[in-house]
Amino acid sequence: MSENTMLAQIHSLPAMIREVVPAYDLAARELLDHNLCLAAKRLFLTGCGDSHHATLATELAFESLAGLPTEPMTALQFARYAADFVPEAGPGMNLVIGISVSGEVSRTLEAMQRGRKVQATVIALCGTPGSRIAQAGDKLLPMPTPPFDFAPGVRSYIATLLMLYTAAVRIGQVRRKLTPLQAADVRKEIESLADAVERTIALCDEPARKLAQDWQDATEFVFTGGGPNFGTAQNCAAKILEASGDSALGQDTEEWAHLQYFARTVATPTFIITAAERDATRALEIAVAAKAIGRRIVAVVPEGQVSVSAQADVTLRFAPVREVFSPMVACLPGMLFAADRAHVIGEPFFRAFGGGRDVSGGGGISRIRTSEIID
Repeated sequence: MSENTMLAQIHSLPAMIREVVPAYDLAARELLDHNLCLAAKRLFLTGCGDSHHATLATELAFESLAGLPTEPMTALQFARYAADFVPEAGPGMNLVIGISVSGEVSRTLEAMQRGRKVQATVIALCGTPGSRIAQAGDKLLPMPTPPFDFAPGVRSYIATLLMLYTAAVRIGQVRRKLTPLQAADVRKEIESLADAVERTIALCDEPARKLAQDWQDATEFVFTGGGPNFGTAQNCAAKILEASGDSALGQDTEEWAHLQYFARTVATPTFIITAAERDATRALEIAVAAKAIGRRIVAVVPEGQVSVSAQADVTLRFAPVREVFSPMVACLPGMLFAADRAHVIGEPFFRAFGGGRDVSGGGGISRIRTSEIID
């Protein structure tokens, strides 16, 4: 059953993390040289789909660990709207990181090309050496991920987060935002995320499976998250769409109160994701409001957090880590639920690429890899 490939990817994550982190850290140290790190004054992170969600999830890492003002953008937004208005600056002061696992996404390639035209230093963060995107940057941060069976992207998303975290630590150390000792401690913290992921999977595996069985009647899902976990909310919604094809929305925690609060359907399952740090008080208020208007609430919270859980119908817990790294574990309950839901309702991943969703040309009619690139 196709469900097994997604669950197998999730269960493989701790071993993958332990395998790739040393290589990713070495690549960041070797390729992000002192001149590049010291010259940068502004960072633009860009990509599509999961790669864009990773930019949202790691903005806080670059700002807090590297001390570098950071703007995450979709590739379309940067390429066709923002690049022309990047502030003029000296050599290397504007830094663009274009992210693509396949290395062949046309819009991300266009964003990188536009970055070079406005004299930014452009880095390709890519999982496929020799691809168009791998060759389009001034530098390449290779992101090799050990191969695995095909399924909605799980390993690739986690790998992207890890590569971006290690890059943030490297930049932060060179810029003296982190002392060598502090940088070493953060690197150990990143390595220990394998244990946190393992713990989270153990905590959520059975509850997520039961939830998928109990809520088979649902037809749409909402995920909320704040700060770095807005990216988590977006990614969890993406996994639902890819795995079971259900309508799903990732929303900023604050924006839920301005928008989804008024939705007519009463019992829409609403996953409230919180790191229980900067976002804690607003997440609790949202949970109270969601309960009052009849939503079915899933609290996605660190072990030990009780306030949001008290308002929820179901709690899915993740291992407690610092908020800056919480996207690594906060995404796992949603991923597990998406895999289990697809199995329970008998839906093939990606709609089995039917109904015009063929994979020819790297995206079929959607033309992900063959879309026109505007010069």
